[in-house]
Amino acid sequence: MIQRAGADVIAMAGKGGTGKTTLTALLIKYLVNSNMTPVLAVDADANANLNELLGLEVDVTLGEIRDKMKTETPQGMTKNEFMEIHINQAVIEAKGFDLLVMGQPEGPGCYCMANSILAQVMEKLSRNYRYLLVDNEAGMEHLSRLNLRTIHTLFVVSDPSSRGVLTAARIADLTKALQVEVGKKVLIVNRVPEPVPQALDEHVKRAVEQTDLVFGGYVSASDEVFQKEMAQESLLSLPDDSPVVKQAFGIFSRFLKG
Repeated sequence: MIQRAGADVIAMAGKGGTGKTTLTALLIKYLVNSNMTPVLAVDADANANLNELLGLEVDVTLGEIRDKMKTETPQGMTKNEFMEIHINQAVIEAKGFDLLVMGQPEGPGCYCMANSILAQVMEKLSRNYRYLLVDNEAGMEHLSRLNLRTIHTLFVVSDPSSRGVLTAARIADLTKALQVEVGKKVLIVNRVPEPVPQALDEHVKRAVEQTDLVFGGYVSASDEVFQKEMAQESLLSLPDDSPVVKQAFGIFSRFLKG
């Protein structure tokens, strides 16, 4: 289990196109601004682009290290030692947080042992951090690969549609099938027009009533975020008084302890 006494495990989940990774970058900004550090962020989405929103370059992914372990472990070195050395080298260091990228999913063949070693090394590494933040794909299979069995806070991101809210509820239910214990499941509806459509509000209320989701709040569509992404600039440079930053920070502050 990737956990240590006093540490929080935070996971982000949501189907593609909801702006989940954008909110993950804003969550990192919130944790750093609030001195809730150090943070280890793991980009576990197969379409990995969190590093781009943070202004960071990726040299190697955990998936590539796992593949190399199978054929490139030198004689006299255990596979655990090989993984530990290379994973530590793959850590991208930034101010207040570090980043690791999982990379593409496995190809053909059994990766059970490799994933088991990956989980062991990640558990040891994560003890050096106050928070572990995992940006997941919708299926959240990487939770199993990392041997995550406890999540303190799961933020599930939806777009402003009835189908999006329904999908978010289904994603939250996946944690039960994966046998993951979750402290809080928080629904965030992103890229919402202003004013919030009444029909959307009703769908959200219904989803919260029928599931174990807690409603975190709405985050408005943001031209500032769009312009940053188009210019390939880090979202960490967004001003703190930006409306989208204030909305996101307001949600995070209600569910994360300082």
